[in-house]
Amino acid sequence: MRRKGAQDAKKGKILTKVQREITAACKSGMPDPASNPRLRTAILWAREENMPRDRIEAAIKRASSSASTDNFEPVRYEGYGPGGTAVIVQALTDNRNRTASEVRSAFTKGGGNMGETGSVSFMFNFVGLITYPLAVATEDAMMEAAIEAGAENCEISGDLHIITCTQETLPSVREQLEKKFGAPISAKMTWQPQNTVAVNEEQAKAILRMIEMLEDSDDVQEVFSNFEIPEALMTSLSA
Repeated sequence: MRRKGAQDAKKGKILTKVQREITAACKSGMPDPASNPRLRTAILWAREENMPRDRIEAAIKRASSSASTDNFEPVRYEGYGPGGTAVIVQALTDNRNRTASEVRSAFTKGGGNMGETGSVSFMFNFVGLITYPLAVATEDAMMEAAIEAGAENCEISGDLHIITCTQETLPSVREQLEKKFGAPISAKMTWQPQNTVAVNEEQAKAILRMIEMLEDSDDVQEVFSNFEIPEALMTSLSA
């Protein structure tokens, strides 16, 4: 029961983050997904997390209402985690002071140090990332379609097609691929590390703990890092 309670609480936090992104997307453009790429991406995320359709529609309706006072602004924090790993935190907040305090506290308790904006982002590339199940197309077919759509790269990782593109071309690349292969598993901007930092067991436990503390904040949408944990160690830690 305790485990289920923890899982339900974690799921609830994720859905809160999704709802915030839907709100921010509606505020930044039209409440119609057909003409608002950011909202389409938010809805994709909602579906990934199995958010009920009626809850998605209610969130859009509430956010687009003239009576809505919700106003979340994007903010980015950067710093270093255990083992010299670089960490980027993307947040949506209606109170910068509260969010900064929570993020700083997580860095400190996790054995890291929060830095200035730009202190580690130069080690990452900000790219559009689109993923499809391997079963939707052959490697050659997906590569050809992705390049024709304007993507920069397409590769296979595990059981997924991973397509990367620029921030400017993400909406058009996604739309063209969607016409051929249907809706992707996900389509969003992400911070992709240029190089990774190998960590030992103690450092791995610490960085994962710190990320968990960061993600525990309702204001934090996503956390990116350049750590690399050997597969065998990750399996051991998961167990």
